[in-house]
Amino acid sequence: MRDAVGDDVGRWPADDKPGFWPRVVERLGTALLVLDTAGRVVAANPAAERLVGRATAAMRGADAHDLLHRDADGNEVPRDRCPLLHALAEGKGARGEGGTYLRGDGRLLAVSWSASPLTEDDSVRGMALLFTDASANHPHMHRERTARTRALEDLNERLTLVAEITDVLGQTLETEEALARLVRLLVPRLADWAAVDLRTGSGDVHRVAVTGPEGRGAGFEGRRAPVPEADGEAEDSPLGRALTGGESVLQERVAAVAPAARPSPLAALHSGFLQVVGADSAVTVPLGAEDRITGALTVVRTDPAHPFDRGDLEAVGDVGRRVGMVIDNTRRYGRQRAVAEAMQRNLLAPLPRPGRLRPAARYQPAPAGSQVGGDWYDAFTLKDGALALVIGDVVGHDLTAAAGMAQLHGMLRSLAWDHTGPPGAVVDRLDAAMPVITTVPLATLILARVEGDPDTGPWTLHWTSAGHPPPLLLSPDGTACYLEAGQGLLLGTGSAAGAGRPDATHPLEPGSTLLLYTDGLVETPGSDLDTGLDRLRRHALAHAPEPLDTLCDHVLAHVPPGSTDDVALLALRMPSP
Repeated sequence: MRDAVGDDVGRWPADDKPGFWPRVVERLGTALLVLDTAGRVVAANPAAERLVGRATAAMRGADAHDLLHRDADGNEVPRDRCPLLHALAEGKGARGEGGTYLRGDGRLLAVSWSASPLTEDDSVRGMALLFTDASANHPHMHRERTARTRALEDLNERLTLVAEITDVLGQTLETEEALARLVRLLVPRLADWAAVDLRTGSGDVHRVAVTGPEGRGAGFEGRRAPVPEADGEAEDSPLGRALTGGESVLQERVAAVAPAARPSPLAALHSGFLQVVGADSAVTVPLGAEDRITGALTVVRTDPAHPFDRGDLEAVGDVGRRVGMVIDNTRRYGRQRAVAEAMQRNLLAPLPRPGRLRPAARYQPAPAGSQVGGDWYDAFTLKDGALALVIGDVVGHDLTAAAGMAQLHGMLRSLAWDHTGPPGAVVDRLDAAMPVITTVPLATLILARVEGDPDTGPWTLHWTSAGHPPPLLLSPDGTACYLEAGQGLLLGTGSAAGAGRPDATHPLEPGSTLLLYTDGLVETPGSDLDTGLDRLRRHALAHAPEPLDTLCDHVLAHVPPGSTDDVALLALRMPSP
């Protein structure tokens, strides 16, 4: 929630659209004010308006302390003596009895209050202030106020938990990681145990995550049970009702439910788990909604003094709907990623072996949780006998980028075979055809020719670069240099009229090693390009004497943590005399 002057004033952080939680707060019989980090009023419910005799519009943006807080005689209270302001500054909860607020009609109101911080992304964004009329000091009224305040504090904790779960689940596209984060949030803040069951493609349900008081309950994971068909025999267990009917089930007293004489596999899986963990109450909800139920979530409490109630059922049900959407999205992403990776690998053709030249290559997909990219390498023999080397990267990280890479891969092969001129002229023709024939908006690449007798040499590298990181040449004397010449614009940016792309040449000594690579090898979040290039140079030189395949493996092994891009690497070692 932003400051009172921001765009999000009055928006409830636990949901993007009006729903269950805003309705609950609006209907509360207890007064609620939401304050920003400066102590200004952001929102008020109708009960607060009635109790202090002020409209929300009149309070919004006002300093709550200056507006309301008075001593018993009606005098303003110094800010350094206000416990609410101290709690707000420290980002901690607080409560008090016997405070005094100034109503809009000038009357003083004795209040009992409780404040809880509102957090987002591990930072305090404001405070929820609950307060009640403390004018009556009857013990029964005091107990009622205390119980009501605690209930509202529980509600605030549920709101905060749902908001945190929504934020955390949105940070990953991996199903297993999302579920691991989910159960770590639920235990112990909401439950003593949590279990997640997912539907499989074979018609079973698979228990994929269990967490208890001491962490992961590996002994309960991996179990499976068949799921009945939707039009088959009715399934009465809470787990079956959630999976087949989309029903949220509250078991307020687990021990009071008599076990079935012949339980179904789902019922046995569910009741067996509750019995072993010593469940007193449990909530089981579907993951997803309507016809897109991907699994079920079961949470358990073992303390008879704190059973689940209807409010918990609503909160866990809301969590289940959100988790179901995340799982559905991660599965769709996984299928798309698998298709894109298969497309890339199938297009990475076997490397040629002309004469004594033996190129080597590697392709490393982006880390789990990142989208697939459009990196590729290629090597093939041209009709004049030269060896063509290609390294490229289509802008984007999705199936479209992988498809664009396939288009450029085929076009460049055809153009290079048909046109035996300098590489710059071939890439100019590719650049001109790209917007007409392909869907690729931008791309970088290097097209190089290794010219000379493939057995005896001498060899010369003849290349052009379309905005790509420069080749790295390792010399037999233990030095290394980047070949910075031959640089031109990215493909898709348009070249100057009448100006061809630049070409460059460089001799390749016997025993030297050439490395062509994509930017994922040298660029990482939080680090500049020069640092990445220096790192690659050092690692490559350290392993230059080793066989070419070993060198490639070591170079890829030193991709720094935090990289979110795929990597293509093409290497060529010139034969020694």
